[in-house]
Amino acid sequence: MRLDKFLKVNGIIKRRTVANELAKSGKITKNDNPIKPSYEVKTGDILNITLYNKKIIFKVTDDYKIEILEEIKIDNKI
Repeated sequence: MRLDKFLKVNGIIKRRTVANELAKSGKITKNDNPIKPSYEVKTGDILNITLYNKKIIFKVTDDYKIEILEEIKIDNKI
């Protein structure tokens, strides 16, 4: 399943176009490497998403669901 569709189906991001834009801007990574919206998500992948003021690290399970491993709040104070 494509990354952008996967994120929408699992409710991480409400719209596929937003998921697409996040991936294109490099805010979705696997092994610290940015991945494209067309990336085929595989079971066992560990992905990082930076959303607004938090970073979510999750693992893809056998049934293409997610298991959140860590959620980190990012402090944007200057």
